[in-house]
Amino acid sequence: MASKPFSKSVFTFYRFVRRRLGNPTGQHHHHRSTSGTPTYPEIIEGCPVACKDDAQVQNEVLILDIEGGLLRSQSLFPYFILVATEAGSFLRGLILLCLYPLLSFLTQEVQSRVMAMVCFLGLTEEKVTRVARATLPKHFLEDIGREGLEVVRGFKRVVGLSRLIPRVMLEDFLKEYIGLEMVVGRELKIVRGRYVGLLEMEGERRLSLDKLEGTEMVGFGSSSSYFNHNHHQLFTCCKEVYLVTPEQKKQWSTLPRDQYPRPLIFHDGRLAFKPTPQATLAMFMWLPFAVPLTLLRTLIFVNLPYSISLPIGSASGVTTRVINNPIPATGNTNHGALAQPNPQGHLYVCNHRTLLDPVYISAMLNKKVSAVTYSVSRISELLSPIQTIRLTRNRDEDRRRMEHSLQKGDLVICPEGTTCREPYLLRFSPLFIELVDEVYPVALVNWSYMFYGTSTGRSKYMDHFYYFMNPHPAYVIEFMDRMPTHVVINGRRCESYDVANMVQGEISRVLGFEPTKLTRKDKYMILAGNDGVVDTKQ
Repeated sequence: MASKPFSKSVFTFYRFVRRRLGNPTGQHHHHRSTSGTPTYPEIIEGCPVACKDDAQVQNEVLILDIEGGLLRSQSLFPYFILVATEAGSFLRGLILLCLYPLLSFLTQEVQSRVMAMVCFLGLTEEKVTRVARATLPKHFLEDIGREGLEVVRGFKRVVGLSRLIPRVMLEDFLKEYIGLEMVVGRELKIVRGRYVGLLEMEGERRLSLDKLEGTEMVGFGSSSSYFNHNHHQLFTCCKEVYLVTPEQKKQWSTLPRDQYPRPLIFHDGRLAFKPTPQATLAMFMWLPFAVPLTLLRTLIFVNLPYSISLPIGSASGVTTRVINNPIPATGNTNHGALAQPNPQGHLYVCNHRTLLDPVYISAMLNKKVSAVTYSVSRISELLSPIQTIRLTRNRDEDRRRMEHSLQKGDLVICPEGTTCREPYLLRFSPLFIELVDEVYPVALVNWSYMFYGTSTGRSKYMDHFYYFMNPHPAYVIEFMDRMPTHVVINGRRCESYDVANMVQGEISRVLGFEPTKLTRKDKYMILAGNDGVVDTKQ
């Protein structure tokens, strides 16, 4: 029963703030005392958690200014340029970058309006929502101040207010990762499913703030923008407003990864860096060189023998490092003294970082191998320098195809079924355990400093091109000791999924990654809202 008054009050407050954000030139409203005299919230310097005891904090609702009380950065350009490039195009991002010198002379209020117009004009709801769900959370998490998050964690109920960033960019992140119950921010007008880049103006309804009386609300934000007209109206319903000074906020520390409210395992988007104006300018200056260099690198790896392509690739900036090289001076593959002659080919099991994983393993072995694929595009298969075997997701048929390939030679399989950018390993499918008596685990890690070579969108056929567009892409390949697939513990033979978990655990240990039980389907449902099947005609 106690939650009903809160829900009613917060809903009323939500409608009020949406009206104020959509019509910032309206009249200023204040609390009124029982005598009808306007009152103002009490301004207190510092954080509410530090100034109040736990009992008080637990019974109050925090009204959080997102830009002033949670994010460390003063510039909103990185978030808008991500929408412009990821949901729009590089051309749209270039236009926004060209406008930035002029925008720097304007107020933040005007900047956000202009950037919203450039970024959102003509974009569909689907594209923007996908970027907000799959791309922006990573960048928001990296910009959170640890001190601001400590304030949020001190309250059971938090309402987030965004003065400058449109609500559609923030809501998924704040609800899924921070746990806010409601997010109020700028609303953008939509016509026939497309944004027109303008603030949506609500009607002239007058909402009475008297309905909020009885709900204890506390505001938290930054003093640098509190006395801005729009900002002040957001907190007129609060009893107290706690503010941090710009000097205090400059001392805020970055939130360590192990303190994220929720682990960041999946994210999407091509840009691998925080797109500040300076970094974005460097990217656009690099692009004219990156395109021909990418074509050159692709031709080298596709057409030349590994003994030639690797040195030339290294001269072009591609870094490759191998640990426990399986190729001795004689040129024959060697996996240690324990290796025995095998009528079948070797089965190499690796974690999945990019589509190039099997190619790098083949290069380090200095011989051609086959690789299984999961719904990759036809273009990727045609460009592959090694043979690819398309799986059907039918267990019996997939097993038959892999056994047939092993009879011809070595096979590389990525049991995760999809790539993972972060230091986590997805669940290993156990089918590979049933194919051979022993497997050869390979631990892979790569670095992309400008562009990610993986995606969940329709442009997956461009993945390896984006990887080679990096100035200095890097791969480390570590060949591990072979592992038996028939394991007996306490007199009981382990099931195939138990052995698959052991292989996953060993690769995780070598890499320092964390194993998970998440699957390919989980990733695609979270990021793209589908099961990960792409159009094979691409």
